[in-house]
Parts: sequence; C-alpha cells; structure tokens
Amino acid sequence: MSMTTLKGRHALVTGGGRGIGRAIAASLAKAGATVTIVGRNPATLEQAIMQGDAHAAAVADVSDTQRVQVAVQESVARYGPVDLMIANAGGAASAPFMKSGPEVFRQMLDVNLLGVTNVAQAVLHSMTERGFGRIVAVASTAGLKGYPYVSAYCAAKHAVIGFVRALALETAKTGVTVNAVCPGFTDTDLVAESLETIMAKTGRTREEALGELVKHNPQGRLIDPSEVAGAVLWLCSEEARSVTGQAIVVAGGEI
Repeated sequence: MSMTTLKGRHALVTGGGRGIGRAIAASLAKAGATVTIVGRNPATLEQAIMQGDAHAAAVADVSDTQRVQVAVQESVARYGPVDLMIANAGGAASAPFMKSGPEVFRQMLDVNLLGVTNVAQAVLHSMTERGFGRIVAVASTAGLKGYPYVSAYCAAKHAVIGFVRALALETAKTGVTVNAVCPGFTDTDLVAESLETIMAKTGRTREEALGELVKHNPQGRLIDPSEVAGAVLWLCSEEARSVTGQAIVVAGGEI
C-alpha cells in the first residue's frame, strides 16, 4: 500500500496514546493521514506526538458524551472534518460472574460500547453529508466467542459487534463503511499487566502465564499491534469501500 494512500484524510483514533491505538495512529500517519489521538493521559498522548506517531491530541474519556463532542469539535477546528474514525479505547475487567456486580457490567459497557457509539455519533453526520467515511471499532475475539471470568467484557464486546453490523446497514448507501477488527491477545502493556496478575494469583512463571494466554491462538503467540494496525489501514483504504458490517479477526486462526 502506497505511503500516500490516505493523504488528505483526517483520522481520529481513540485510546491512541499506547498499545494498539498508538500502532494504528502511527500506521495511518505513515500512510499520509493527519492523525488526532484521543485519550485520558496527556503525558502519553504528548509522547506519541513527540515521536511522530500522531499530529495532535485531545484529552477525553470516551464514556463522557459531552467531552467526546468537545474533543471532536476541537479536532475538526484544527484539521477539518474527520474522515477516518478508529474507536480503539477500551478496557477489560476480570472476575467470576458471581463476583461481577452491576457496576462491573456498567463499567464495561460504558468504556467498550458507549466509547464507540459516542464517537460515532460525533462524526457520522459530517461523514454522511460529505459522502465518505470510515468507522472502525477495535473489538476483540471476545466479541465473537466466550471466555471464562470476563463475562462483562465479553458482553460489551459482543454488543460492539452488534452495533457495527446494525450501523453498517443504516449507512450502506452513504459512502460510509462501518467495521470491526477483532484481535486476539496482543503484545501490549495491558497484556503484560494480565501476565503479572496471573503470576501473582497462581504462582506460575511468566512463561507459564504466557502459555495460558496464547493457548487460544493456533499460531501459539501474541499478536503484534502492527498486525492489527495493518487490518485497520486496509479498512480505511479506497480498496475496502465494499467492505462494511464485518468483524475482521486478527488472531492467528482463532475463532
């Protein structure tokens, strides 16, 4: 794919300060897009900009509808309408179902589902008016299958996939595509924290804990963030204009 494929496009990436989001931001920037990243940590966002992975940042919690609207308005004032919206921000809570009260389910829905719908509503009107737009939600294999001890997370990610499929049908004739990318366990700081938790709770070594995570991947490894970014980059391209309502799995053959 040409390095100027997305030249002239304005991309907005939530959770763009680290991990998968930062890899996506960097990939879009290298492809020629002007990239705004959104996140809660100003220092992390600034570091991404300083290292050339994005052009500007807006501080916002994606579950806060009003703050998301302001962040999008600030971004539009700086670089023009958003052409490519990547809803990457999310979080996972791990606990047995019987120890997962309503607050856990509410938290997972707020960050993982409303974190997508809030930003989509903030950018969609302009996209449909202009006859072009790409909305990509970074979901998870947990949006397509169940895993034990993350029932609230699985429920929220399944909801994201349902939202993507529904909105894709609403926007099918507008020039806007709506898709999801579903990574398996990916080599990020969040997974590193999960490894530490497994080690602390079970007494396993890091290698044993890692084996527990990658056992779901037929390739037997963690996914690299750049692999997820590559799938997103393709979905944002002109070549993917007929791809909408899809959940693209990046998980080494899992599912």
